[in-house]
Amino acid sequence: MERTRFLVVGAGISGLAFVDRLGREADYRIVEREAEPGGYCRTVKRDGFVWDYSGHFFHFRHPEIERDLVGRMRARGEEVLRVRRRSRIHWAGGHVDFPFQKNIHQLPREDFLECLVELHFRERGEASSFKEMLYRRFGRGIAERFLVPYNEKLYATDLDRLDPDAMGRFFPHADEDEILRNFRAPDDTSYNTTFTYPRGGAVQYVEALLDGVDRSRLSLGETVRSIDLRDRVARTDRGEIAFEYLVSSMPFVRLLELCGLSWDPGVFSWNKVLVFNLGFDRKGPREVHWEYFPQRELVFYRVGFYDNIFDEERMSLYVEIGLPNDAPVDDDRIEAFRERVLRDLERAGIVRDHRLLAEHHVLMDPAYVHITRDSEREVGRLKRALGHRGVYSIGRYGSWTYCSIEDNIVEARALADSFRLVGE
Repeated sequence: MERTRFLVVGAGISGLAFVDRLGREADYRIVEREAEPGGYCRTVKRDGFVWDYSGHFFHFRHPEIERDLVGRMRARGEEVLRVRRRSRIHWAGGHVDFPFQKNIHQLPREDFLECLVELHFRERGEASSFKEMLYRRFGRGIAERFLVPYNEKLYATDLDRLDPDAMGRFFPHADEDEILRNFRAPDDTSYNTTFTYPRGGAVQYVEALLDGVDRSRLSLGETVRSIDLRDRVARTDRGEIAFEYLVSSMPFVRLLELCGLSWDPGVFSWNKVLVFNLGFDRKGPREVHWEYFPQRELVFYRVGFYDNIFDEERMSLYVEIGLPNDAPVDDDRIEAFRERVLRDLERAGIVRDHRLLAEHHVLMDPAYVHITRDSEREVGRLKRALGHRGVYSIGRYGSWTYCSIEDNIVEARALADSFRLVGE
């Protein structure tokens, strides 16, 4: 039986950031079920187009992390772009700047006045759900024109199920005074006002972290089948690995299953996101990096433009569709969605006599977890129970939360530091 101090399950950003922080001299082994590292931060290159599994643009709050990773990439000759975000909302044959609630003055007059009146006379008070928060913070006009339909398409669930703070710091809050001030002095800054993106795609961040990893201790294409918490042994499809500590970034519910812990499956839910990456023969819309679509008659909720990030002359898109976690997705349904996407891109005025040159699709499952008060309580309880057995669940899916890729790095490094501080 193989033995290691740290068994890291998952070679995505979180797992690699943890090992990178531990250092090459640490005793670790990384197990990844896919044939390549990176998790959802993988990149596809086809016929000259560069696509990620979805839009992964890095928004840094910690300058030292940005300097570290960008420095590693540039040392390897990678061009890293720093881009000021240009995003907008598809609306009535035109566009409204994002975020919607701060730019209602750009709406047609009747819509603008109704949003303004409903904002002022909205029902106030503490909200018990995400949907109720939208109404109480912004009023019926703003909520029903954009915030409710868009987020229902994104999360593919009833918003009354979600916690009022389900999106945390990533939700673009604005009070009435801020909205009014924005009429004359536009200020649409947010957590992702600027972002960093390598020309070689998001996988370059993975490669940067791999610079600090001993690849001989990274096992690809190996799947964990069960975890014995009492004896601290993980069984994979290649054998058994005894560990002192296990660090997992797999979806939290999957970890619970492997550990044989009892839990209420009704507490945890999520959506899937079907992503189509599409490359066309010539340029499409300019001056936009991604566009939001609240319209229920359009199948996608967001479309991103890689070509406008790279300043290229062939339109390169990612198109995202939110689906319930129990929605069947087979080859026939994927083809039906593909045809619908192409039709709806024409309806939205994005595709106009363009010729499709290359394509790729991926199903992200899970994509966005549904954060509820019950899920937060259960995650906290179960993570404490796992921690007593030397098992740590980290990352967006390991912690069952909504966070940035940088947040994953911060969490992983903090965990590694906690072991280093006690002499582990």
